[in-house]
Parts: sequence; structure tokens; C-alpha cells
Amino acid sequence: MTPLITTAIVVLLVLITMARANRAPDFIIWGGVALLMVAPVEQSDGGYAIGLLSAADALSGLANEGLLTIAALFIVAAGVRETGALHLLAGRLLVAPSSERAAQHRIVWPTALMSSVFNNTPLVALLLPVADDWARRYRISQSRLLLPLSYASILGGACTLIGTSTHLIANGWLIQSAGLTGLGIFELTPFMLPIAGCGLIFVIVCSRWALPARKRAFPDLGNAREYVVEMQIEDRSSLSGQTVDEAGLRGLPGLFLIEIERSGEVIPAVSGNVRLAAGDHLIFAGVVDSVVDLQRFEGLTLATDQVFKLDAKRANRRLLEAVVSNSCPLIGRTIRAGQFRTVYNAAVIAVARNGTRIRGKVGDIRLLPGDVLLLEARPNFLEQQRNRRDFYLVSEIESASPMARERAPIALLLVAGMIAASGSGLVSIYTASLLAALITVASGCCSASVARRAIDWEVVLVIGGALALGKAMENSGLSSLLGGTIAALVGSSPTATLAALFLASAVLAGVVTAKASVVLMLPVALAIADHLNLALMPLVVIVMLASATAVATPIGYPTNLMVMGPGGYRFSDYLRLGGPLTLFIGGLGVLLVPLFWPLS
Repeated sequence: MTPLITTAIVVLLVLITMARANRAPDFIIWGGVALLMVAPVEQSDGGYAIGLLSAADALSGLANEGLLTIAALFIVAAGVRETGALHLLAGRLLVAPSSERAAQHRIVWPTALMSSVFNNTPLVALLLPVADDWARRYRISQSRLLLPLSYASILGGACTLIGTSTHLIANGWLIQSAGLTGLGIFELTPFMLPIAGCGLIFVIVCSRWALPARKRAFPDLGNAREYVVEMQIEDRSSLSGQTVDEAGLRGLPGLFLIEIERSGEVIPAVSGNVRLAAGDHLIFAGVVDSVVDLQRFEGLTLATDQVFKLDAKRANRRLLEAVVSNSCPLIGRTIRAGQFRTVYNAAVIAVARNGTRIRGKVGDIRLLPGDVLLLEARPNFLEQQRNRRDFYLVSEIESASPMARERAPIALLLVAGMIAASGSGLVSIYTASLLAALITVASGCCSASVARRAIDWEVVLVIGGALALGKAMENSGLSSLLGGTIAALVGSSPTATLAALFLASAVLAGVVTAKASVVLMLPVALAIADHLNLALMPLVVIVMLASATAVATPIGYPTNLMVMGPGGYRFSDYLRLGGPLTLFIGGLGVLLVPLFWPLS
């Protein structure tokens, strides 16, 4: 077979498999690359050669500047996550909403703004638990909040070069394959800003009819293990002066506010209209997830000073559950009198006892065999207690590591510095992101091991493999054939050309992901520009717009998949809201592109 037919068959096979199979997309794409490296192809002299792609061509995508920038941004995002910087910002924005529509406004606009300067996929990974907790706290339907959250991150991210990985991939292609200088960090902003603003208004207005108000079923917590935990309101806490209901301290599932101790006096049977004050000690009973959620409230801290006396930095500690055995030397003694922290180098955060609700402060609880302790301790606590008889069982609470909040300003400063350095033209976005990632680890915002785990290697491999497939399409002439076919179908009308290119890119993005769409359609855009003698940039921008705003299916963009489970969405929900939104965005894009980039 000729190189063109071979490439067409392999690319079609990859697209069909990605659309229909549940296997990992990186495996499918690199399977296609492997086929192109070993398939026999006919030469011009009638002979055959093995492989359309050389090893250098197949691996060249992994050295793409856009791809390496994305990997670096994952590390920067890890620094923001580990320091709790976004929780700090979200805590100031996500106060008690007056209505569901007000809640959408509080979620959508800040998310769009943040995603414009912070890659949207890791941003949603950070905001999703915050928004989910907020919805549960105020009993708002997650289905009315989380998909708008995803769409806001997508539209906001499309406003700048660093907001979405699809723009970074396209920028790398412009430099590497088209021989152009690439885009500035804010070059797309004047074009994308009105589209994003109108799109977000569309989402807020139409979500009332397009999205069902599904309330995720809360589990029956009647037989759950209930911990007692003591929290304190800090002196400058924003919670001071709010009622219990306004602070959202009564809405978390499986959590009960037992009493408040204020200046030596106890307020029992706390109602929702009691106003909080700095220095209040709040005694809660709740399941472990709610106890962990309490530690995320800004201005609410653990009342026990034992936590702050541990000799390990808070970011290096772990949250653990331990069951007290009948041979523990502290049986019958209170946690404070038994000097638990001194004996075990661990602080008791909460205590659970056989389904009964324990009254009083944590430090005053007398330990009994079978008590379950929620501990904050060094990572080696597990190893130290594995072969000792003081505890029956010790296990770590996943995803509950304490945040290094004292480094939050550093993490935010690094993001701001990266944007300023690349936006001013001082260095490229590639150089700025690498420097920011290096300083993130060096400054202790996240450890090297966390940085390695933070990089989404599936995303990296998908992009690298898709770039190799794009190279094969160019080498074989398949891109030129597709470009010529589209040019023949739409005729000489530039508007029809833009509309057809947007539609083809949007459909491809909805079926096989935005990243694959932008890589495969850019060579086609180049071929169309050659066939119709049009400028390349308007066509590139319309492909970027269609791929970066893949909102019609959960497959199109990672953030859509991320909110699918927590929001209880079905495939049809995306089509009902995202389908019309895609057409709306496409219409605006076709009208605005010629105003910013002349077609001739």
C-alpha cells in the first residue's frame, strides 16, 4: 500500500478505537505509532520499505516545547495544591450563597479568571473538592455547579496561551512544524475574551433548563464510626462574627457540632443562628472525611497544641488511624496526662469509641482498649508501630496530608512571576514554566517525589503520540488530501472555510479528545491555506478555538470527565448544554477571527 493509504487506515483505526474502546488513549495512540513504524509501504520506484515513521520522527513529539511546558505546569500546580493556596483564595470567595444562581456566579467567574493564568486541567483538579465540599455544606445540587465549573475553566483557559494545553500544543506546532515565531501569552486574549464572556452567560442562563438538579445520594451514616474532634477559631478568622449556618459548619454530611466552649462557659445543643467568635473552641462529632474537611476551613485550626509541637514539618506529616490495644501503656489515662505526643511523637486529633458519642475535649478523654485514634504523625510512624503491641492496627488516610500553608504566598508568587516573565517577553513560556517548576521544588512548596507524581504521564504520552501521527499525516500527503477535499467542498468562501474547519475540529475533539484534535487538524489547516491561498493564522486560531472549547461530550476535555462522577452527570447532559454552546462559540469565532487575523 502507498504511504497515504497506510496512514489513512492507521489514523482511522486509532480514531475508531479511541471512540469505542475503554482502553487508555495513550496505549491506543502509541499502538498506531508503532504500526506506522513497522508497516511495509510502497516506494516511488515500486519497491517496499519498512515503516513510514522513523524512530526520530516518532519520538520528536516528546521534545515539543508545548508538551514540556505542560509537564512543568503540572509541577507548578502541585506546589499550589500542596500549600493550600487555592483553598485560601476559594475560602474568601465561596461564602454562603443567597440562591443557586448566585452560587453559579461565585463558581463560574473566579474559575474562569484563575484558569486564564493557570492551566485548566490541574486547576479543576484543585477546585473540584473545594466546590464539592461547598455544595455539600450549603446543600446545593452538585449537578448545577460542577459542569459549569468545568465549562468556566475551559472558556477561561482558552483566553491565554498557558490556560489550556491545546494552545500550548498548537504553539509548539507553529514553532516546530510551521516555522513561525509562536504566540505571545496574551495574544489570543482580545479575541477570546468576548467569546468566553458570552459563553459563560450562556451557561449560567441555560443551565437551569439544560441541567437536571440531581442531588447526589448521601450515604447512610447511621452506623459510621464517629470521631470527636476539637477545633478553635483563630484570632483573625473570617468565621468570627458569622453564624454557624453562615460558616457552613452544619452542612457537612456526617458531622455534628456538639458544643461550643467560650471563655470557660459551655454552649450545648448549638443552634444554627449562634454567632461565632475568635477563640471559640468547637467540639464536633463526625466521620473521618468530615473531620478532614474541617481542617480545610480557613481560620479554623485544631485546638490541641500538641500538633504544633511535633518535630516534623507539617507538610511532612501524615494523617493516620490507629486502634488502641489492651496492652497500650496509656490505657485508663487521659491523652493529656499520658503525654501521648511525647511517648509516640504523634498528636491525637480525634477519638472514636464503639459508636458512642464522647463528650468533652480531646485531651481530657481517657483511653480505653478499642478506641480508634485519628493521628497526625511522621511518615515513619507506620514502620515504628508495625511490630509493637500498643496498637492493633495502623493505617494511613489517603489524600489527607496536611498542607504547608506557610508557603502558600511563595506558590502564588511563583505563578505570578511566571506569567509576568513570559507575558513581558523577557523569556519564553517554556523557559518561565521550567524555572517556576524548579523553584517550586527548591522552595519546598512540594517535594521532588510529589512533583514526579504530579505530572500526568498519560496526557504527556497522548500528546507525544498524537504529534507523531500528525507528522505521519504530513509526510504521507494525507493532510494535503484532507485539506484539498475540504477546500473543494466549501468553495472559495473564507467564512464557509472557517465554519467547516471549526465543525470538523469540534466533532473530532468531542470524539477523540481535544489534544488529538488540535494535533491532527493543524496540518489539515496548513493544507487548506495552501489550496485556497489563505493566511495560515486565522485557520490555526479557529482549530485552536474548536479544540480548546470541547464542551459537547465528556470525552472531549479532561475536566468534563473529572466532574462527571461527582456531579452525577449522564452523557446526554453534556449534549443538552454543551452542544448548543459549541455552536454558539463557533458562530462567534467565525465572525470574530477575520477582525483580528486577516484571511488574505
